[in-house]
Amino acid sequence: MSVIILFIAMAFLLLTGIPIGVALAGAMLILLIFDPVTSVEFIAQSLYSGLDSFILIALPFFIMAGTIMEKAGISQKLVNAANSIVGNVTGSLGMVSIITCMLFGAVSGSAIATVAAVGSIMLPEMAKAGYDKRYATGLIAVAGSLGMIVPPSSPMIVYGVTNNVSINALFMAGIVPALILSSLLMIVNYYYSKKNGYTGNDEKLSIKNIIKSFWDAKWALFMPILVLGGIYTGIFTPTEAAVIACTYGLIIGIFIYKTLNVRKIWDLYKSSTSFIGAILFTFAPAGALGAIFAYLKVPQKITDGFLTITTNQTIILLLIFVLLIIAGMFMETTPLIIILSPLLLTVATAIDVNPVHFGIFMVISVTVGLVTPPVAMNLFVAQAMTRINIMTIARAALPFILVLSFTALLIMYFPDISLALLRLLDIPH
Repeated sequence: MSVIILFIAMAFLLLTGIPIGVALAGAMLILLIFDPVTSVEFIAQSLYSGLDSFILIALPFFIMAGTIMEKAGISQKLVNAANSIVGNVTGSLGMVSIITCMLFGAVSGSAIATVAAVGSIMLPEMAKAGYDKRYATGLIAVAGSLGMIVPPSSPMIVYGVTNNVSINALFMAGIVPALILSSLLMIVNYYYSKKNGYTGNDEKLSIKNIIKSFWDAKWALFMPILVLGGIYTGIFTPTEAAVIACTYGLIIGIFIYKTLNVRKIWDLYKSSTSFIGAILFTFAPAGALGAIFAYLKVPQKITDGFLTITTNQTIILLLIFVLLIIAGMFMETTPLIIILSPLLLTVATAIDVNPVHFGIFMVISVTVGLVTPPVAMNLFVAQAMTRINIMTIARAALPFILVLSFTALLIMYFPDISLALLRLLDIPH
């Protein structure tokens, strides 16, 4: 009965549109009114312990680093670098958009920032080249999801902190899936462009041009090398890497690109603070909620429920995939991972699924929610730039949404895709 009260209270509060953190805290208080399974003091202590994590500090700093690099104006340099290696191929501007999303994702760690930064440059260029505006918008909305998959990835940090899984291992495990997703998106773009006559950019591949473009973008491209290289060589922790990324971004923006000044820095801090505060405010009650879930044995009950249906690993993972797709249509990524990942990971470990593999599978699965209405943040960002109806963008993006879903299923069925690099480099996972 306690579990039913808790879930009904959460559902009601979420449907009223109040913030996620308030809904979680409110649901726990409502539970105590009807069934005092614990005390207010215990919830208060759990609220504090939900944020008492050194690795959690990495999340706001990585978010800040992405904002700094976005405002520093590195997008155009990354576009030029991507354009130089594509050359005169069918659908070249689509290819450039996908590659740039991957490069910018390695800088920002955010899907929304990636869509905004890349879309602001590439959408006008694709429109001038004759691309269907709906198609171009749908492509960039989905390709922006690479910002969540290419390390350093904010959702991977959220998953790792929530479930005590190695952030280092998650970052490394995301590299091959990101490359596979990028390749599949480019294949679909090629065939669509060939069918609709979207030709190349009339620029032949030139080693000289490639070297020049990458040299111009060297400061932006060096950031993921600095961050990930430092983490994997053991020079600094993910939290320290996040702080270094912020410092590096400020140095680049102020002294090298000269695109940041005191006013711009103050504005980006203000814009980031509310977003970071909302995320951390979700973490605090989520920690207390997890403690109550454990007390009420909710994870065990959910595991037993899945195993009652079937003990087949493939079918259970498929059911989880469907659940994540549906949940992602109505919830934002961060609260979804915070609330559902501890429960679903219990099920996954019961059927011998590696926690790192499951994390990559979950992150890719929830990215589908970013491009599927009604709660589709990537589509909303893309709509703000083009004023095209959300459902129209979603229909145009459907082939790419299917690619995203196929990639998640591919990772699900073939765990070596995400774990091979970890085994090769002997990284604990």
